[in-house]
Amino acid sequence: MRLVLFAIFSTKLLPFLYLYARAINRSQTHVCLLFMGFISYAAHASEDLSSNNQQAARSTIKPLIESRCMVCHGCYDAPCQLKMESFEGLSRGANKALVYDGARLTEAPLTRLYEDANSQEAWQKKGFYSVLDAPQNDPMTSLMARMLTLKKAHPLPTEKILPDSFDFRLQRDQQCPAPDEFEQFAKKKPLWGMPYGLPALNEQEHSLLIEWIQNGSPYTQPSLTTEHLLPFINLWEEFFNRDSLKNQLVSRYLFEHLYLANLYFEDEGAQTVYYKLVRSATPPGQPIQRIATRRPFDAPSVNRVYYRLWQSPDSLLAKTHMPYALNAQRMNFWTSLFFASDYEVSELPGYEPAVAANPFITFQQLPPESRYRFLLEEAEFTIMNYIKGSVCRGTVALNVIQDRFWVLFAEPGQFDSNESAHFLASQDKHLQMPASSQSGLLSITDWLSYADAQKSYLKAKSAFMKKHIQSMQNKGIDIIWDGDKSNTNAALTVFRHHNSASVVKGLVGTSPKTIWVIDYPILERIHYLLVAGFDVYGSVSHQAMTRMYMDFLRMESEMNYLSLLPEATRREKVEFWYRDAIDDIQPYLDLYIKAGVPGIVRNSETANATQQLEKSLRVHLDSALTTYYSLNASPLSKEAITALSRLSDLTGTPATLLPESTLITVEGKGVLSLLADTAYSNISSMFDEKERRLPNEDKLTIATGFISAYPNVILSVPEKNIPDMVKSIELLKSEHDYEQFLDQYGVRRSDPNFWNISDKILEKYRAKEPLNSGILDYNRLDNR
Repeated sequence: MRLVLFAIFSTKLLPFLYLYARAINRSQTHVCLLFMGFISYAAHASEDLSSNNQQAARSTIKPLIESRCMVCHGCYDAPCQLKMESFEGLSRGANKALVYDGARLTEAPLTRLYEDANSQEAWQKKGFYSVLDAPQNDPMTSLMARMLTLKKAHPLPTEKILPDSFDFRLQRDQQCPAPDEFEQFAKKKPLWGMPYGLPALNEQEHSLLIEWIQNGSPYTQPSLTTEHLLPFINLWEEFFNRDSLKNQLVSRYLFEHLYLANLYFEDEGAQTVYYKLVRSATPPGQPIQRIATRRPFDAPSVNRVYYRLWQSPDSLLAKTHMPYALNAQRMNFWTSLFFASDYEVSELPGYEPAVAANPFITFQQLPPESRYRFLLEEAEFTIMNYIKGSVCRGTVALNVIQDRFWVLFAEPGQFDSNESAHFLASQDKHLQMPASSQSGLLSITDWLSYADAQKSYLKAKSAFMKKHIQSMQNKGIDIIWDGDKSNTNAALTVFRHHNSASVVKGLVGTSPKTIWVIDYPILERIHYLLVAGFDVYGSVSHQAMTRMYMDFLRMESEMNYLSLLPEATRREKVEFWYRDAIDDIQPYLDLYIKAGVPGIVRNSETANATQQLEKSLRVHLDSALTTYYSLNASPLSKEAITALSRLSDLTGTPATLLPESTLITVEGKGVLSLLADTAYSNISSMFDEKERRLPNEDKLTIATGFISAYPNVILSVPEKNIPDMVKSIELLKSEHDYEQFLDQYGVRRSDPNFWNISDKILEKYRAKEPLNSGILDYNRLDNR
């Protein structure tokens, strides 16, 4: 105890703690707790306390970096590749090369954290340079300290809208000065200190970070898995690594669909510690020797692959966090899917590109219905891999979808399982995807081969469905999966926010322009096209072919939905969805219509068939529909809910003036999401998007809770002022009106109170969604 008191009083810790406690408005009791929590910062008074110093850095610096730095520096689109989700990313440093480069002709070298290098020297050879090291042995000469000090010396201008000297475009030229370039950078861009384009850290936060840097940036690895979790790790690693051929093939299938998941144990009150399922050259019981390949299905270069649980050191980013529970129910479900049925695996498939990139060949020996039910059980997660995978920034991948649409799924098991398996096996070559192609120059010949294969598959699919049309019509609406009456994954809503996207459970918002009905071949192809087979480091041709192939999957999903409607209604729908579509797309549209089956769900009134179908679907899905995002599920008053509901009826200018994603924090009542549904005449081309805009058809969707991980603007409003705020939105007619609206309700990036409000939003997010929440991304904040 004497040593602790000596350590405290022999440093400047006490006044710092007092100021820090006052800054965050804590009581005297909390001040005492802060003293206990921060005591280890006195460690430099004694070498015996150095480990405490490192631990304190983890418990105090880590949340500060999360809330002030990670909001921009996370995922593949972190500026200068400075990924700050973990100390490993921070210590790796920065790199001038772009990960997102839509113009490169050849694929880029891989720079994935934890995979593509394992030492500072190796990262330096790949072009990274430290932001923590001090060139002159003076900690204040480190890049991080100099960036923080630059911001302190040159705070944001006082104007509410920051000047044009700031560049907030996502495609802006990155400024990544190396240590010997900093002086020139500071003279040229004095206002570009960190945090960039946001208010500076307060005195206490700045001092805390600077002191940490001056102490040599102490850090300890996350604590090893606690003893009570080891039995779960052993149980699951044993499950993933059994020796039979069937087990090995099933585990390969599970890995290729779960490698992005944040796995956690739900049993026995286990703490939320997250793991990644990785391929290893070493079996359970030995240290993990990770196998790093460009894609998860690429050849592992070892005789036997082992699937291991690797504890992730990353802090949670909302834009990438995908929790997935491992529990007894999950193991029993997988066992019933893949091991209870009578089938044989005679040999393991290889890893040749044409085989490994095509799941219909690789996993042909696994029952298709089992594979489909595995994907359906967590359908939100399955689709979320496309939304939250490597596409942190994805105009190429995302302008293939409407701004908001609903997703439903075909009922599994509606055809004889042996007949379905035989049909898929007969079509495996037609279901080949561009992921198997090398990421070189675009080959028109290759592309035409995929297009022809899709045509052949559609003709075969149409013939298969017509063969079974009588039984399908007898089932009617039952051919749509109802979540087995309880699974809320049965209906999803997808939002596109221009260059990012979100997916949530439920039918959110008013009736959308389009609805998808996804069957097993579509769902599997979406995963292997946009997740397992998508290379964020790939060339422009790889990304273009991926985008063009996704056109097929979108159209097929939309036409699956139209097959529920009378034939007379379909062409009218197609012509509306694809107004002014390019000529190249018309043959596919004609093929879908001409090769389609008679209407599966019979409607008494053709004129109102769409409305009748939607009503029938809601009744059919009723027990599986969640109202989590409904305004009626919010704690708001009836008056506030009634006013907010009017926003869903707005079209045109007000919706156009508002940004893609708005977070509304209601004092004492939680958070709302206001999302713009941007309208286009069609989305059949990756080019000339602006020319296809239809602003008069723009709409809004209002929901309770958090939907987008990328807010464009934050609004703060007392509940009593919600009706007035809604009226102000309804009256928006110009950019000037919108500016005045923000003057009253907005929290601009220049707002001196920005960080305080940001912290409260994060606190609300974690309280409302303790499992799914993560740090929001501020790279897309407006400057309006």
